[in-house]
Amino acid sequence: MTPPPEDVLPTDVLQTIATLVREVVGEEWIQQVEISRETSFGDDLELESIEFVALAERVQQVWGERVDFVGWLAGMELDRIIGLTVGELVDYVESCLRS
Repeated sequence: MTPPPEDVLPTDVLQTIATLVREVVGEEWIQQVEISRETSFGDDLELESIEFVALAERVQQVWGERVDFVGWLAGMELDRIIGLTVGELVDYVESCLRS
């Protein structure tokens, strides 16, 4: 169960997102990769569009309708999405959980 918004710590969100990314990629190499706020979904993790869709589904399973990951991505240009970092997603999730 997701903790109440006031109890969500940035490290909790980061760790949860890192776990979700590892589940979505599902390959052995990702288990050895350190996923930090600076990690890029495109350059570092090489996530493909189908993996972004799967990540969005996992984010919704964890945090529900409060976090509209798909809507957030829809408002971005392709180059922006490719350059997106884990930290930017963490910040977005935190802002949704606090609002």
